Amino acid sequence: MRFPTRSVLPGVVAAVLLASGTAACTYKNSGAESGGQAAPAARTGGGAELVDASGTKVALVPGGAHPYFQPWKTAGAAAKKTYGLGAVAFDETAEWDQQKQNNLLSTLAARGYNAFGVFGVSPTDINSTFADLRSQGFPVASLGSCPAGDKDEADFCLSTDVQLAAYKAAKAAIAAMGGKGTLVHLTGNNVDANTQLRIKGVAQAVKESGGKVKLLQTITDIDTDLQTAQKAVSDLMAAKGSQIAGIVATAYNPAVAAADVVKSSGSKAKVIAIDDDAKILSGIKQGTVTATVVQNPVGQAEIGTWALALLQTKQCTVRSPGVEVDSGSFVVTKANVAGYDKARQAKTAQLKQEFADKVLSCG
Repeated sequence: MRFPTRSVLPGVVAAVLLASGTAACTYKNSGAESGGQAAPAARTGGGAELVDASGTKVALVPGGAHPYFQPWKTAGAAAKKTYGLGAVAFDETAEWDQQKQNNLLSTLAARGYNAFGVFGVSPTDINSTFADLRSQGFPVASLGSCPAGDKDEADFCLSTDVQLAAYKAAKAAIAAMGGKGTLVHLTGNNVDANTQLRIKGVAQAVKESGGKVKLLQTITDIDTDLQTAQKAVSDLMAAKGSQIAGIVATAYNPAVAAADVVKSSGSKAKVIAIDDDAKILSGIKQGTVTATVVQNPVGQAEIGTWALALLQTKQCTVRSPGVEVDSGSFVVTKANVAGYDKARQAKTAQLKQEFADKVLSCG
């Protein structure tokens, strides 16, 4: 299974966007506005307000079933109400299969959906799917993951910078280990471009320790389901548990498994997880999980849906088609576990401003 997200380059993207011009869009229903007035920072453009999106029907389509995508449902429903959209559907195939996802997208188009937020199953093949949808006049957002390579045929990609998120996780693990010791990295499908970027992020953090931290092992291909991850972590702890000072898990099922196994085994290993599964948050509160790096699926669905509506109604275009924007990642520890979602909400509001000021050309 391919776990959500891919690395983006915020600095490079910002430079490209700034070079393309300074005109921005105003918008309604923003988290940054007050009293029904557009935020001052967004008043420099052509005045693109989402005037009437009742004919816009947005489909949010994950690559397959995975807990990461569940917030897309509620965020999509909220966006429909906030922006007065005709419909917002959340639909997924039972299996992670690109052809089945293509078939589902075709079915949704036949049912009248005319804008698509998609997490592609195949990072190498999804561009042809994006190109086909756009050739039919549909705006497309690559949400939660960008295609492999240097080209994105979607209008834009809104995704976690996974290399940066993995780097943050590894730095947190190393700090919890006291800056030295042996670290293990648990992650997803080895052939996935996202996994390779996560491996790079962890390796960068280990290198910065100056030899004080040793990466004992990187275990891939264990995010298929929780049972697979639990067996892998149990086998690891049975064979090498006494050597392990820290575990960084950059995929969902391995993170939950690591939290469970370390707690049940009584290991002193510091666990850094990913995302905000209830078990992970409970482990942080209890002290059995040191930290987790949460992503922003709500922001991906909310901002993605809003931007797609502006494109579908022809009120805006994308300045640099295929642009990649980091949706954010956040380190959560015992100190901020009670209120970390405020930072995520603030990032989502900032993303909306960024799209209005830099990503979209409106008016």
